[in-house]
Amino acid sequence: MMRVGARILVLLSLVLGLTAASCGGEDAASDDTTTTAPTREAAPTETSAASGKCETAKAPDAKPDGGQTPPEDALETDTTYLLKIETNCGSFTIDLDQQKAPETAASLVALAKDGFFDGTIFHRVVPGFVIQGGDPTGTGTGGPGYQTVDPPPANATYTKGVVAMAKAGFEAPGTAGSQFFVVTGADVGLPAEYAIVGKITDGIESVTAIDRLGIQDGPPSKPVVIERVTVEEG
Repeated sequence: MMRVGARILVLLSLVLGLTAASCGGEDAASDDTTTTAPTREAAPTETSAASGKCETAKAPDAKPDGGQTPPEDALETDTTYLLKIETNCGSFTIDLDQQKAPETAASLVALAKDGFFDGTIFHRVVPGFVIQGGDPTGTGTGGPGYQTVDPPPANATYTKGVVAMAKAGFEAPGTAGSQFFVVTGADVGLPAEYAIVGKITDGIESVTAIDRLGIQDGPPSKPVVIERVTVEEG
């Protein structure tokens, strides 16, 4: 059985790894805990994305860092916005939470409509903790070129299926660029530092399939490619 002290050290190392992600910038790029996304082609597999398992995929070339501008208009408050994320491990849907993160939700919708996430990867998979993507460079240091800030409530909890935004440790609570993470553990015990942008409402089996490719804290064992992100309004 893992001792209490050892468990605290493990959780601390995971939190530090999460805060290594950034929205771009010199300080984040120099962080020595940042991981680099894999570029090799995955080994052949017979599994199917439709069944919540992963098809063979090759990691795409890195996209340029930054270059985006924040949206000028807020989202319609009486409209539901869903992000459907299609990957080689299947699809899943994020129901955006405008109450908790109005600025970040509007940013993600604008970026998705612009194709910002298409052809990027999940650069970080920590099994039983989080899967993290949204970086155009695939290195853990990239972003859209701007930031939003939506501080989470003091009682925020990060439970399975919650979608929140990654940030560097020195940034204020709720700071976000384009990097997001999906919680895959029952309750990972993170502090209320990360903007909660929504939750998974469909396709949790695809999230689980990605989680299973995690090794420790870094790139998954096989490339997980975000093929396309579309916005559904209702």
